[in-house]
Amino acid sequence: MNFLLDPDIAYLFLLGGALLAFMAIVTPGTGFFEVGALFCFALAGYGIYMLSFNFWAVIIIGLSLVPFVYAIRDPKRKWALALSILLLIVGSIFMFMRNGSPAVNLWVAASASILTAGFIWIATRKSIEASFAAPAHDPDALIGLEGEARTDIHSEGSVQVGKELWSARSEMKIKAGSKVRVVRRDGFIAVVEKQE
Repeated sequence: MNFLLDPDIAYLFLLGGALLAFMAIVTPGTGFFEVGALFCFALAGYGIYMLSFNFWAVIIIGLSLVPFVYAIRDPKRKWALALSILLLIVGSIFMFMRNGSPAVNLWVAASASILTAGFIWIATRKSIEASFAAPAHDPDALIGLEGEARTDIHSEGSVQVGKELWSARSEMKIKAGSKVRVVRRDGFIAVVEKQE
């Protein structure tokens, strides 16, 4: 466990944990990001506990969650996401101090910060856009459309509406080839009536 006492290693685990925690907030439910963040924070926490750390840096990292949560509630708040990433990077770089300057190697900090910032920016933006996107297919748009019975329809059958083949049922028996109109939808079954 002595390798965790290297500020560069502790810094990388801290940054990795924050990255995984942000991803867990944006895409909850998988468990992968949550467990990974917990593991990274535990290893970084050991390094933070054993090394001298900057208390203000911990506060800055904690504050980075505020604009992040604000950003994921609206896809137009890109500035809040950028501020969150900036606070995370600055807080993590200044977490470990040695003689009044950051103890983390400049090249390690620069490369890890650029990669983490880029990944958080792209992954979070894409996740936010996906969660706010309108559904590509609206099954309720089927109601009122006309189609053709492909099989005899009563308690079950199928109809062609536009370019889609739907399972269908009807109150009255409808012969195959008849023109039909969709009156409602019951799950994935179109309820149809014969079109005169």
